[in-house]
Amino acid sequence: MNTNPLKLPEDAPFKGDLKDTLEGAISKLESSEIKWLSAFLKDISDSVVAINNELLILFGTESGNAEALAEETLSKAGSLGIKAKIANMGDMTLDRLKEVQNLLVIVSTWGEGEPPDEAAAFHELVMSKSAPKMENKRFSVLGLGDTSYELFCQTGKDFDQRLEQLGGTRLYDRKDCDVDFDDDFKEWSDGSLKAFQKIFSEQSALSQTITADKKAPETIKYSRKNPYTSKLSERINLNASNSSKETLHIEFDLAGSGLSYGVGDSLAVQPSNSNNLIELLLKTSGLKAETQVSLKDESCTLGEALKSKLDITTLSIPFLTRYNEIAKDSSLEALLTDEDKTGIKDYINGRDLIDVLKDFPAKDLDAQGLVGLLRKLPPRLYSIASSQKAHPDSVHLTVAAVRYETHGRLREGVCSTYLADRIALEETADVFVTANKNFKLPEDPNTPIIMVGPGTGIAPFRAFMQERKVTGAQGKNWIFFGDQHFLTDFLYQTEWQNYQKEGLLSKIDLAFSRDQAEKVYVQHKMKENAQELYDWIKAGAYFYVCGDASRMAQDVDEALHSIIAEQASMSSEEATAYLKQMKADKRYLRDVY
Repeated sequence: MNTNPLKLPEDAPFKGDLKDTLEGAISKLESSEIKWLSAFLKDISDSVVAINNELLILFGTESGNAEALAEETLSKAGSLGIKAKIANMGDMTLDRLKEVQNLLVIVSTWGEGEPPDEAAAFHELVMSKSAPKMENKRFSVLGLGDTSYELFCQTGKDFDQRLEQLGGTRLYDRKDCDVDFDDDFKEWSDGSLKAFQKIFSEQSALSQTITADKKAPETIKYSRKNPYTSKLSERINLNASNSSKETLHIEFDLAGSGLSYGVGDSLAVQPSNSNNLIELLLKTSGLKAETQVSLKDESCTLGEALKSKLDITTLSIPFLTRYNEIAKDSSLEALLTDEDKTGIKDYINGRDLIDVLKDFPAKDLDAQGLVGLLRKLPPRLYSIASSQKAHPDSVHLTVAAVRYETHGRLREGVCSTYLADRIALEETADVFVTANKNFKLPEDPNTPIIMVGPGTGIAPFRAFMQERKVTGAQGKNWIFFGDQHFLTDFLYQTEWQNYQKEGLLSKIDLAFSRDQAEKVYVQHKMKENAQELYDWIKAGAYFYVCGDASRMAQDVDEALHSIIAEQASMSSEEATAYLKQMKADKRYLRDVY
């Protein structure tokens, strides 16, 4: 027993010089100083317990799904008595990561295995040599993706693998979610939170209930699981009759619904498959529409399942792999096992389930086996083309009807032709809003904005202009729009011209690619206005891009990079850093698809 209160006991965890130093320091303290030090050390101890028992829910999002799921996870954590908070990867630093003891990661994958724009810088830091060690830290990862892409949920896999490499302990296995993520998310969030709850209760001797430090978000009234049934009230072809395009202005009635949306948000529409496609599929497979089948949560006929419940147009390598377990086709097997995957990618491009049934017949495939291979028919998201302040009882979309011929058959976009052909005016569709907090107008209404939106990419900028007009915002507005022909494809032409006459639209630059021998696109118009564009950005303008991700957004990014480098006399590396900072400051925002 230690009888000298100023000497540390033999079993104290301090060794050597440190023990001697502490004893020497304690012996020199007055009683009041010892009392103060005791209280100080208790505060430190309590803080360490609090840190070790706090959960960070870190999200990386492109369209808003990951953020919504992070908020739902926060709400669940609070109900379990777990102290938690959420953070955006776009605001995360390595110093903050060092402080985290308990981590849930919810992150989407964009394009060909890329992280979301806002998460890209943090992803790069975590993958770098400067990333902190994660020993004695616990984590679990939820990946969001789309199985139609080869690198399915790659960003989630990256984080999961890297956190383990850094010494972290995977407290609950990673879950990779397809576009229909509700059930997988519930399984992961329930399981991971219960695992953390167990750890926290074992660590803490405190008996009081710990509550979340942030109020749980209100329950979303309308969602993927509980959509609003809305009436189609308007459908207008925005292209002239002699155009090669069919771009539709769509309006859904929201009167009395209580459904709300903001500019920059998207509307999800649940489509159905075309009867012609279903008939051809049944004929090709030899299956009967009236055959009863069981889905995960219900029973119905095969015809009903193919009509409105299952995705019969999207092919992916995972799907074809599962299919060939039944078909056992040697030529399909050769495509799937080829190392460079070029052949299977070429096959998937432009084909659907009917092609697979024709090219690689599966004699043992029955109705139940077929539905077991298919994923749920996912809703399609469209950028909202209206401001609810201007149109309180409706929501507007700008939709290009997709129709093309390939591999000997006419093909159609599922949802675009559903909206064009298969739903009549005054009929209803299931819809819900997907918030996009990463594509909003500046908080300061005096801030200038530059908008680049060719084709249907014009949709959110129509909403922006309506919002700025209704709210009386004084910031300057500049739009770059492009399409094929001025006379047939100038979407919402009268509205833009009226905004310009009113003085609300400060500047408009148009790129109609087929009106001259050499094609002209929006990035060319940006370069023609390089000095003025840079002057706007230097003055604090926000720069927005909406539309095609595969080519247009990349071309616009390269043009903006060259403009910054040229006008600011920067090196390529300095211009890259400048744009990276614009993204970090949320002044360079993209809604691309």
